[in-house]
Amino acid sequence: MNDENDANEEPEQASPVRVLVVDDQRLIRDGIASLLSIRPGIEVVGTAVNGRDAVAKTLELGPDVVLMDVRMPETDGVEAVAVLRDRAPECRVVMLTTFDDEEYVVQALRAGAHGYLLKDLPAEELAHAVRLAHAGVTQLDSSVTRHLTAFLPRSGPAAEAPAVALSPRETDILRLVAHGHTNREIAARLYLSEGTVKNHVSRILNRLALRDRTQAALRARDLGLL
Repeated sequence: MNDENDANEEPEQASPVRVLVVDDQRLIRDGIASLLSIRPGIEVVGTAVNGRDAVAKTLELGPDVVLMDVRMPETDGVEAVAVLRDRAPECRVVMLTTFDDEEYVVQALRAGAHGYLLKDLPAEELAHAVRLAHAGVTQLDSSVTRHLTAFLPRSGPAAEAPAVALSPRETDILRLVAHGHTNREIAARLYLSEGTVKNHVSRILNRLALRDRTQAALRARDLGLL
């Protein structure tokens, strides 16, 4: 498990992350662009007003990361993600929206989104999320993670035991990850250091052959831990 898969680790980067901001509301669109443009390591290369515009601007400007609203006129965010998955597969699209509806979450991730975040997060956390997306880390808002694990069906008729047995402590941590808790929150709940939790999470992902915390949440559901 590489450190880039841990959402608490700031990835190193040689050049600024090029970002396109997509939102049909001008005030929000310009506000997000302005907040990100003053953050180190980020370059806002443009904005778009809907999904159709987002596809055109992405193909024209070649951003590394697209922050995409979900509900927009003409072409919505989910439709745009599906198009970009085929036409600009190297671009990371993160949904940034006020809607945490289960159906939107599932549709966006199935369409190819690399994350689903809510607009109420602080500017510095959004900048951090952009850098992580560029590094290949899939991110979900904690409330979104809970919705997702509750909404998606289990992969089989019954929970399967993991190929490699987890310790009781690892099982507890996997359960908390599945409920959307950060490493810091898990550390506080289990009276551990944040570094210890991070190491446990890395071992869990490695032992269960999982890519990231989203897959861990779904695996926890398959194992009947939710």
